[in-house]
This record gives sequence, structure tokens and C-alpha cells, in this order.
Amino acid sequence: MFLGEYRTKFTGKGRVILPHKFRQELKSREVILSRGFENCIWGFDLTDFEAEAKKQLEISATEERARYMRRYLFSGSESVELDAQGRIIIPSALLDFASVKEEVAIIGAGDHFEIWDAKIWKKHIRKVEKDYGRIS
Repeated sequence: MFLGEYRTKFTGKGRVILPHKFRQELKSREVILSRGFENCIWGFDLTDFEAEAKKQLEISATEERARYMRRYLFSGSESVELDAQGRIIIPSALLDFASVKEEVAIIGAGDHFEIWDAKIWKKHIRKVEKDYGRIS
């Protein structure tokens, strides 16, 4: 399970190191990155992504919402590989989508992790706390 919040910076163009705890959760060196919601990038272990994809494919393509979700999920997903130092290169299309600039927040979200621009993440958390109160 992906847990915690980590701050980091790029180690090269689009290249970022995944937290050690997150790398331990991965079953292989292959990671699937995808457009998430609220301007973040989702990261999945390949097996977990396949499980999520299966859920989406179980809904009939005759349903409009299912078609939209399939297009959103699959067209915005790419496979990347961890290098020997535990780094991944985030495709530029995903960096643009999530407006990730310099400082990066990588957060655990249970079955996946999320990559945020650190400033956007900070604003998002403040909004959640304002709208729903601090969760203790």
C-alpha cells in the first residue's frame, strides 16, 4: 500500500526518484503513469493498473460514461521503467497536464501514488482541510 507524503526535485529533465517505501511496494520495475484527477499524475504498479483497467473494461462501451473514462484513462497512460537508482522519467505530456514545475510532491493514495506540483498539492490540501476540516 502506498502511504506518506514526500517532497523532491527533478534530477534531470522530467526525471524524479521515487521514495524508497514506494519502490518497495512495486512488484516490478515497470510503472504505469496516467492522468489523474485534480491535476495530478497517478502512478501504478503494473499489476494494480491491470486490475483498475479490468474494472473499466467490465463496463459496457455502449455506456457513454464508460467510453469517456476509457479514453481518459488509456490515452493518458504510459509505461515507464525504474532505473538502477529508483528514478523514473515522467513523460512531458503528463508533466504539462499536471503543471508540475520544479518541486514535486509524491503522495501515497493506497492502491496508487500521485505526483503533484508541490505548490498545487499544498493548495489542494488546504482546500480539503477548509471544506472538510482536519481529519484526525
